[in-house]
Amino acid sequence: MKKIGEYTARGICIEGQVDQIPLFDGRFDTAYRIVDFKVWSSDYDSNSGPDVLGKLSKNDDGVTAALDFMRADDDNQIAWAASAGGAQGGLGFAEGPILDKDNLVVEDLYIYVLSSNAAAKVNYLVTMEKYEISDWRGALAMARDRAQGDL
Repeated sequence: MKKIGEYTARGICIEGQVDQIPLFDGRFDTAYRIVDFKVWSSDYDSNSGPDVLGKLSKNDDGVTAALDFMRADDDNQIAWAASAGGAQGGLGFAEGPILDKDNLVVEDLYIYVLSSNAAAKVNYLVTMEKYEISDWRGALAMARDRAQGDL
């Protein structure tokens, strides 16, 4: 794999929605690797800012409810992050985001969020590297992603 660039995607999501980060350029010989992922509330005050959770997935049919939100057994989920709101402060899990180090995204990326205040807007920041890969590796990654099925 040859690294050909670095990219950042950022925006705002709302709980219950699935937001798409379009990455697919119509080619099977390029892919992205997620290297960092952050989520945090846009509604902060000194006492009652909401706690938020986020996940990145390679498909748009994942769980948006709290039950089974984060699933390490779902190969399409590749990154998870959290942020404590209000007086707890801080961004992310104590050790930072949890990333599948073997992640490879050929097509698009999808972001899901949960918040202790369902109406709160949740910020996200995704940092990724773009790589040139072989056609067969890209096709294999896409086939693997589609073969996962529902859990």
